[in-house]
Amino acid sequence: MKSEFLLRREIVEVGRRLYARGLVAATDGNISVRLRGDRILVTPAESCLGELRPEELIVVPSQPTPLSPRPVSSLLPQRLRPTSELPMHRQAYIQRPEIGAVVHAHPPIITAFTVAGLSLAAPVLPEVAIALGPVPTAPYATPSTDAGARAIEELIRTHDAILLDRHGAITVGTNPLDAYRKLEKLEHCAQVVLAAHQLGRIQTLPPDEVARLQELKNVGGAHGPLPRP
Repeated sequence: MKSEFLLRREIVEVGRRLYARGLVAATDGNISVRLRGDRILVTPAESCLGELRPEELIVVPSQPTPLSPRPVSSLLPQRLRPTSELPMHRQAYIQRPEIGAVVHAHPPIITAFTVAGLSLAAPVLPEVAIALGPVPTAPYATPSTDAGARAIEELIRTHDAILLDRHGAITVGTNPLDAYRKLEKLEHCAQVVLAAHQLGRIQTLPPDEVARLQELKNVGGAHGPLPRP
């Protein structure tokens, strides 16, 4: 596992990329990474991901404790609060012990699909079918509440990317950059599907081709969902 120093720098880099690509706006979005000792390193609440500093990131327990649900440790002297979406991040780590990072952002096209009630689960692009498989949409949950954690509890067990109804998407990976790239790929897919909707009907991949792509992923021909422990 990388040192905490390097992981802080990686989160800052991912935050910069998310903001530069327009996948988050203002103080939207949050990032976390798993640390040794049942701890998580997370972005602070009400922070712009494009302007993060490594010392602003906060260490919290991977699970809340009865006496102090969200104890905070930061390299800064002032007391910062972890992202309000911490319960959703914790849920991902609980359900997926093999993952190392979580990214939650509000990509515009992905979010628009959920507002319109449209899905990205159908196999359309082969590279997405290999890397992510079908991408489900979690039911609506009030942001910044424990409902968000409950909404992804079942889906995150078998998916590396999930659309959140009216609330962007969440992706998981081995590290922050891996999770970021999955989100970037998903937003690109949404842009292609949107353009196809505007041009005409959507043509999905036939089942036999989806099966071949699954075989390719299973033999290591492409980066697919993380292996199970």
